[in-house]
Amino acid sequence: MNLQFGQPEPGHNYEDRPTAFGLVLRDGLIACVRVDRGEGSYYDLPGGAIDGDETEEDALVREFVEETGLTVRAGDRLGEAGQYFLKSDGRAVNNLAGFWTAEVEREDPDAKVEDDHELHWLDPHRALAELRHDAHAWAVAIWLRRR
Repeated sequence: MNLQFGQPEPGHNYEDRPTAFGLVLRDGLIACVRVDRGEGSYYDLPGGAIDGDETEEDALVREFVEETGLTVRAGDRLGEAGQYFLKSDGRAVNNLAGFWTAEVEREDPDAKVEDDHELHWLDPHRALAELRHDAHAWAVAIWLRRR
């Protein structure tokens, strides 16, 4: 992985964390999740860590359901990028993320299990400005340029 965002903070040992995130478009808007952290709330693309023997596509589908209640089908892989950051629990990680396009196959709000995540549909240009991670904004920019 050659493209890396964020700066490691001194005194932290960053754990590489394979992840997958997706871009879903509906009526000109991108699916994002607002993660509730009180005054420190933020937007991310739906997705997250790859568990066990999952593929990126498997993780993408599982994470979308858990965070949004949307069942998606992975499309094209846009690229990959790393993102150094401190998780809300203080753990230092480097998300090694594959970014994918995806399409909604089904909606089931009751399937969503992450209570602190809320689905928001954002204009892509607003998403560029609002997404917490530069790697996520980069993926949106790449997606916009290829459309």
